[in-house]
Amino acid sequence: MTTVAPPALIHGRRLPNLWDVAAILLVLAALIGVVDVAQGTLAPLSRAQATAIHLDPAYLPGYALRTTLRMFAALLASLIFTFTVATWAAKSRRAAIVIIPILDILQSVPILGFLSFTVLFFLHLFPGQELGAELAAVFAIFTSQAWNMAFSFYQSLTTEPTDLDEACRSFGLSPWQRFWRLDVPFAMPGLVWNTMLSMSGGWFFVVASEAITVGNTTFTLPGIGSYVAVALGKSDLLAIFYAVLAMLVVILLYDQLLFRPLVAWSAKFRFETVQTVADSEPWMLKVLRRTYLVADAAAWVSERFAAVGRLRLGRAERKFNTVTSRNASSKLGDAVFYAIVVAAALYALWQVVSFCAAHLQWHDLWTCVIDAFCTLARVIAALVISCVIWVPVGVWVGLRPKATKMVQPVAQFLAAFPANLLFPVVVAGIVAFKLLPNIWLTPLMVLGTQWYILFNVVAGASALPGDLKEVAASFGLRGWLWWKRLIIPGILPYFVTGALTATGAAWNASIVAEVASWGKTTLVAKGLGAYIALATTSGNTSKIVLGVAVMSAFVLTFNRLIWRPLYAYASRRTNLG
Repeated sequence: MTTVAPPALIHGRRLPNLWDVAAILLVLAALIGVVDVAQGTLAPLSRAQATAIHLDPAYLPGYALRTTLRMFAALLASLIFTFTVATWAAKSRRAAIVIIPILDILQSVPILGFLSFTVLFFLHLFPGQELGAELAAVFAIFTSQAWNMAFSFYQSLTTEPTDLDEACRSFGLSPWQRFWRLDVPFAMPGLVWNTMLSMSGGWFFVVASEAITVGNTTFTLPGIGSYVAVALGKSDLLAIFYAVLAMLVVILLYDQLLFRPLVAWSAKFRFETVQTVADSEPWMLKVLRRTYLVADAAAWVSERFAAVGRLRLGRAERKFNTVTSRNASSKLGDAVFYAIVVAAALYALWQVVSFCAAHLQWHDLWTCVIDAFCTLARVIAALVISCVIWVPVGVWVGLRPKATKMVQPVAQFLAAFPANLLFPVVVAGIVAFKLLPNIWLTPLMVLGTQWYILFNVVAGASALPGDLKEVAASFGLRGWLWWKRLIIPGILPYFVTGALTATGAAWNASIVAEVASWGKTTLVAKGLGAYIALATTSGNTSKIVLGVAVMSAFVLTFNRLIWRPLYAYASRRTNLG
């Protein structure tokens, strides 16, 4: 009896099917778009100065492609930054003493503060080419994405269960092997959610990143952000509607094609000892599994990455936590290290004071500090409002996979919605009802705060081990006891990470929220964000430096007094080890 080989197999090889054709066409279209954008970056810089942004919606697909590629380039840089800097901070006690405060400061520095000092560097790095302006825009988006990813990864590394740590030591894994077999998989659920949040954070500041001003010269890069800026300047509501629609389409596309499969894939890394009901696969994963060439290529690439992860780089650590000498270090070494850190901090402070003293008076510092307290009040109000609303919602969503699938794209879109698109409504309402800008511009700051709470709480609730939920159900935990014994300990590390990054984001968002313009009407609320925004508009570098320095001092103090002790408590008392 003879058998006929399946049509997909000829001499042991698989032929491409229709799904392969569709996938290959999609990849080719993406590559063509990347090449087209890359060629534009090699154009002369004078073209960026003379670029006119057209409000015709026919230009929006091209603008959307340019903006999306900038954001993914920044996301790749953020991921590399996260894997290196956050790991260094988690593995080295001395490094954490320096890195964590620096991250606290950097997440609070307004994006305009970065642009003021980094644009010239990138322009001089590639003189006469548009590539310098493009890199400046990517770096600006990077500053709105990297910090919450780094904090999320750091939080995961510092709360790894001790039994998994001991298993790695028992198997004699090298630091490189441990990183890819334990650190990254354990951190993956929270990191994926914070990656989605980073993409949304990039949209929030995309307007400022694509219209770069150096002195009296403005470089306008084609993109949705510059399109929105022109539409706001011309008070064109129809163009703003087109921009919002384009954003919605782009967010839905990368949610369906990338983030939804990533969320489903990361679910297999949850730390639990009982089998839970498997969630239904996203349609994109089902399509990829029906392909032959693409699936084989993906398997080949995965095997190459796995081979790299198996490399025995570094010396295996076989000591266990019971050995007290594991983190022991010489007192002399600590003393020298602390002396170097203090000397570097004092030198940086002296440089800032010297620069500001040469151009400003003492009353400028007093004004800046008073403005900072006004902004601090708004930050606290925005944080409290966000927690009251979104912690219960995040827990409810995170415990229900079906709800997560429905909420995920909606939350991404709302988190990506730039605050300045609401300026027409806010400004018109404040003027019509004669409201106080100092109070009613605060809701704009909530837009830059609430999503850090929601996304991290959803990630924490989603990562709750199934066996803990079963135990809580078997003991009949209800109401406040359920929150006290299960939910709060389970999500506390994630919540603290979200609250910490939300605080920095609120300070950062103040530069957008405290100065709202629509057409010829501009409303200014008293605060440090308005101080920095107005100083940037007038080109007063000394006031920008003073404002950023005062904001950094306030954020660092707030984090040290509140979030860091709570973070240490969460790492010490609520991890799964």
